[in-house]
Amino acid sequence: MTWDDLDAHLDTVPGTVSAYVGRLGAGPTWTRLPDATHYAASTMKLAVLVALHRAAEAGRLDLDAPIPVRNAFDSARPDAPRFACAQHYDNDDAVWDRVGGTAPLRWLAERMIIRSSNLATNVVLGQVGLPAVAEAWRLGGARHSVTGRGIEDFAARDAGITNLVTAADLAALLAAVAEGVQRPGPLASPESCAAMLDVLLAQEHREDLAAGLPEGTRIAHKNGWVRGVRHGAGVVFPDDAPPYAIVVCTTTDLADGGPSGEGADDDACRLVARISARVWEARHSLAG
Repeated sequence: MTWDDLDAHLDTVPGTVSAYVGRLGAGPTWTRLPDATHYAASTMKLAVLVALHRAAEAGRLDLDAPIPVRNAFDSARPDAPRFACAQHYDNDDAVWDRVGGTAPLRWLAERMIIRSSNLATNVVLGQVGLPAVAEAWRLGGARHSVTGRGIEDFAARDAGITNLVTAADLAALLAAVAEGVQRPGPLASPESCAAMLDVLLAQEHREDLAAGLPEGTRIAHKNGWVRGVRHGAGVVFPDDAPPYAIVVCTTTDLADGGPSGEGADDDACRLVARISARVWEARHSLAG
């Protein structure tokens, strides 16, 4: 397989497929439309995670202090009423079991990543604020990605306030977290970066990037999907090669949810897995 072969195959896919592949600390080996913007889906939760740990380091939040879990949130559209999440659209009943009670921010952040809980995301976002998430993107080297609203804030969505990512920006943010474990970087201390990486390594939705890797391969990652969108963004840690970042963003009719409607068995999900497998095969020859 050559990268040109992979590009030629992706040219036949309807919609837009963006990608970024490169070893940590080096330039990219292969990119495809790396600066094309896509609706973020749940990949925006990466920047929320970074913003939370930065706030904790600054002493503004205590990750282990219980906070109220309420399903009511301020809209990013100033004149809109408060909005709520729908449980049937979420991926984690454990968080919904806490509604009306309390939960530690650390636990909520974990559920936001490993189960992709929308409710947990909005609770955490309400604590850190949108400006802090924008700062996380900026410090991570993002140039085009925007987190303008919470999940299911339909009034803001209808007003044109949205969440966007690019493959290059997601790769930059993830690389900053992974590299920050070894030395102080722009995002947070090595201890905080290690804590974030541990959460990403515990990801339970493993049907896209992780599905293209040999069983047991370590990958710190976050995916995102809605109808028409399927993204996977991660850092892979092979035992026999240096770690590398891989991001695949797709905006395509192939992301139709598949027969179940859940997304784990649709063609876009399988496409991301196949690209991950191709990159794994080339892991020894990545630049850097």
